Amino acid sequence: MINDDANVGTPGGDVYDWYRRGLALLEGGDSAAAAQLLARAREAEPGSKSIREALARAYFNSRHYADSAAAFEGLVDDNPSDDYAHFGLGLALSRMGRHDAAAPHLAMAAAMRPTVDHYNNALRQVRATLRAREDMK
Repeated sequence: MINDDANVGTPGGDVYDWYRRGLALLEGGDSAAAAQLLARAREAEPGSKSIREALARAYFNSRHYADSAAAFEGLVDDNPSDDYAHFGLGLALSRMGRHDAAAPHLAMAAAMRPTVDHYNNALRQVRATLRAREDMK
């Protein structure tokens, strides 16, 4: 029997299987496991927007906000007109306490899709936090 150490720890299936299982884990509430599987998928397919977006969501849901922000920032850099990427980046930055950096991304998402309530609600919350901080000075 050949010992193939290169495949030790590699999940079974192909990249699409990893992506689908990662999404299922994410939807089932196991964001940390989803992040691990989706990170493997991203390594294999670094250009896949779907994989990168799912990984950013998994990082966010598992409270790895810096990783989530970095992943969403890459999506924004690749496609500045991606409203969801701006929204995700804004949310991750706000969870990191970086409301000043979050506000422009949330404003961009809300401007691109003004009828999306959760975009507008997140923007209102960040702006309220910024106003409250300014009032405390």
